[in-house]
Amino acid sequence: MKNLVFGLDIGGTGIKGGIVNIKKGRLETERLKILTPRPATPESIARAAHELIEKFEWTGPIGVGFPAIIKNNICHTATNIDESWIGVDVAKLLKKQTGSPVQVVNDADAAALCEARHGAARNERGLVMVVTIGTGIGCGVLYDGVLIPNCELGVSYLKNGIMLEKYSSNAARKLEQLGWEEYADRLNTALLYIDRLMSPDLFVIGGGMAKKLHLFSQYLDERINYVAAEFRNDAGTIGAAMAFENSK
Repeated sequence: MKNLVFGLDIGGTGIKGGIVNIKKGRLETERLKILTPRPATPESIARAAHELIEKFEWTGPIGVGFPAIIKNNICHTATNIDESWIGVDVAKLLKKQTGSPVQVVNDADAAALCEARHGAARNERGLVMVVTIGTGIGCGVLYDGVLIPNCELGVSYLKNGIMLEKYSSNAARKLEQLGWEEYADRLNTALLYIDRLMSPDLFVIGGGMAKKLHLFSQYLDERINYVAAEFRNDAGTIGAAMAFENSK
């Protein structure tokens, strides 16, 4: 059990989890995924997360990546989850449901922790933005490998008045049935907007779209300095487990 923590990545579309070796930075089991229940209320997500964890017969510590601004385990925003989450102590709720100690961080921050220690941001100096693209767009910020938490630029607004992630996420691509070139143009808009705000030295593109990057990378603006996340969509699960270690 030493160095093993259950990583739980809660997203707007799916809940993913598996047992993680936090020292080696790898999943020690198959990662399982279930659909996020609708409505995505605290009670429904807590039950679904518990059911997923029970499949592994896991009773130890749990690290959670959550799609919101998280301060001291408390949820402060709700974009792709039910608004009833605002003000909820996520760790306390999941601990009550599972009986295990729980630590919670923003989901993009979890992915950034994984990529900083074991992946594409390893040994990178300066400002690195780990951008997770899925149902929404998350931004994990690293400076000289140190996490700067809760940089939720995905919920900022573009000049056209549309929320950045509603314009450029994978969910938007599916909803509007965009081709890859058209979608890349949307993503260019989002990444260049973030670049103007933060001037990162490097973008690490992760989330569910990391495995599809080869389908549209030729259309990305040459001004965008990026690499693909090494852990792709597993980064959130592995980094969530690492967040429990970081809380000690």
